[in-house]
Amino acid sequence: MKQSRIMSLIESVANVIVGYRVAVLTQILIFPGFGLQVMLVQNLKLGMVFTVLTIVRSFTLRRVFEAIRVRMGKRKTAAPT
Repeated sequence: MKQSRIMSLIESVANVIVGYRVAVLTQILIFPGFGLQVMLVQNLKLGMVFTVLTIVRSFTLRRVFEAIRVRMGKRKTAAPT
């Protein structure tokens, strides 16, 4: 079954919302260990930048793999028997 573009986007966004929370919490816990002092607002902004990039990356990769799957399916059906 083929996943629609909008459902691909919705799945990617849902995944990244959870990832955003994990990333910000990780930054808050890990940055001080590396001597980085970052305010909460800065952590949230940095997390948002990476979140947007992650949405674009995830959506693009999903569409590429869907295109590969469709092409492979066409080759199988087009092969002479």
